[in-house]
Amino acid sequence: MLELLSFLIHGIQPLLVPICFVVAWTVTILAVLSLWTAARDSVATAKQMHQIPCSGCQFFTDNYRLKCTVRPFIANTEEAINCLDYQPKTNPYLY
Repeated sequence: MLELLSFLIHGIQPLLVPICFVVAWTVTILAVLSLWTAARDSVATAKQMHQIPCSGCQFFTDNYRLKCTVRPFIANTEEAINCLDYQPKTNPYLY
C-alpha cells in the first residue's frame, strides 16, 4: 500500500508546478473580476440614487420622522424618481 502511494506521489510531482500555476492565476483573475463587477454595480446604483429628486422638492421636510408631507412612504426611495407631486423649492435657502 505504501509503495503504491509513493508511486502516485512521484508520478504526480512533475504536474504539481503547472497545476499550482494555473490555479493561482485562476484565483487571481476571479478576484479581479469580482472586484470589477462590484465596482461597476456600485457606480450604477449610485447613478440611480442620484436621480431621486426628494432633496430639491418643496414638500421634503428633511425630518427622519416625516420625510415628505405628500408621499411619505416613497420619499428617498427609487419609487420617488418619477414622483408626480414633485415641486422644486421656491426658496432654496430655507431648510
